[in-house]
Amino acid sequence: MITYPATGEAHRPGRIEVVCGSMFSGKTEELIRRMRRAQFAKQRVEIFKPAIDVRYSEEDVVSHDQKHIQSTPIDSSASILLLSSDIDVVGIDEAQFFDEGIVDVCNQLANRGVRVIVAGLDMDFKGVPFGPMPALCAIADEVTKVHAICVRCGSLAYVSHRKVLSDKRVLLGETQEYEPLCRDCYQKAIKEKAE
Repeated sequence: MITYPATGEAHRPGRIEVVCGSMFSGKTEELIRRMRRAQFAKQRVEIFKPAIDVRYSEEDVVSHDQKHIQSTPIDSSASILLLSSDIDVVGIDEAQFFDEGIVDVCNQLANRGVRVIVAGLDMDFKGVPFGPMPALCAIADEVTKVHAICVRCGSLAYVSHRKVLSDKRVLLGETQEYEPLCRDCYQKAIKEKAE
């Protein structure tokens, strides 16, 4: 008789799951939901976020709708390997702000049997692929693209449009600084700014 290993939340092999999209699309909310399910399954979890992201909390990962979960703020992706021994599930929020080493870190964790859940912006405010996110999507076992709603027309949003004048690629902000727009409304907004 052939027996197969148990499957489900408690017995998943190493893998990389990426949740990406624009701002206000529910990326962090989905990360928190998956991490909480792992906790309910009695798995050992650890969540990391970039130390520079202090918008809602210095310690917790917090979604725009105020859902939160305890996390460890770090400055470098290499810290994840040091702080995640004996962990079943690693969560990483705002991955676009990490160095390119995050790709190797995620691969190493998955190769040793850890489930890695990564959330981040796929594009910056100019619609350009953001940081290590394209490489993370390429190596992922599963990619989930989530969408906000365009605040101008109600279609699915494509990009996080920056409403304030700044050319800095990294500018932490919320609804005062950014709005989710569909492709058509984004093109119109760019033309309006140019006039």
